[in-house]
Amino acid sequence: MSITPPDLNQLVKEGLSDAIGFVGGALLGFWAGQVVGWDVFASGYNTASIGGIVLVSIGGGLGLQLARKWRSSQSNKP
Repeated sequence: MSITPPDLNQLVKEGLSDAIGFVGGALLGFWAGQVVGWDVFASGYNTASIGGIVLVSIGGGLGLQLARKWRSSQSNKP
């Protein structure tokens, strides 16, 4: 029983698309927080700071999911 090593190009594509999706989504969440006045970097844990953290987290997760959806749609093309 032999195990085939994973394709390096595929691994790089997965890693880069995940990273770009996560960081892009997190930045969109950060900017959305700035628009509504929720500063993720405010000192202490007040409501505005927690709201900013939540927006960054949701944005990063959504960006990651969109990147994975995009990648799976690319692999289904002939």
